[in-house]
Parts: sequence; structure tokens; C-alpha cells
Amino acid sequence: MGPHPDLFDECRVIRSGGELDLTTAPAFARGLEDVRHGTGRLFLIVDLRDVTFMDGSVLAPLCAAWDESRERQGWTRVVYTRSGIRLVFRAGSLDERFPRYASALDAWRGVLADRGRPPRQP
Repeated sequence: MGPHPDLFDECRVIRSGGELDLTTAPAFARGLEDVRHGTGRLFLIVDLRDVTFMDGSVLAPLCAAWDESRERQGWTRVVYTRSGIRLVFRAGSLDERFPRYASALDAWRGVLADRGRPPRQP
């Protein structure tokens, strides 16, 4: 199997909008936990295109999802368009872990928004 599963149905997508900060991070974290239920490989796309503001309070839940995906022989990829989100990842030294994807389909295919090619495999 390649860098992504054969069927899109095997992938879980979670979308968030508005502000992701200290007050909304707990609900965001619960959503990430809920979507990771079950066993088997975990392919997760976190779509943040509708997020207008994000602070560092969501980094721990995203890293937990990333860690679990890796443990379950899958991946977690993040879709976003706002430069402020990139700055939060960069400030947390997580911009390599969470490169930008332009759409859920691009994330599914592993096509980075900024490079137009598949990401490095860690």
C-alpha cells in the first residue's frame, strides 16, 4: 500500500471553524478523540480552512492525534489557508509535522500546498 489507503472511505475528516483558542480547545480535543475511535489504521484529515484564529492551545490535541495515527500505521494531515495558523505551527516547531494542504483531497493524496509534491516520510 502506498502513502494513502486505497479507498477514501477509510479516511476520517474533522472540520473546525471560527476561533480555536483556550476556551474552544477542549471541544476541539474531544472532537479529535471522538473521530479516532475504533481500531486499525487511522488516516485523519483535520480541515481548518474555516478557522479564523488559532492559538497554541490546540497543538497538544493535534500532536496526540498525530501520535495515535502513527501508532496505528496511518497519518494525520492538516488543511489550512491562513498564514496565522502556519505561524502557530512554526512557533511550536511543528511546521514539519503539520505541513499545509490546500484541500481534503490534496491531503488525501499527499500533495502539499506549498510544494506541490508529497511530503518527506519521517
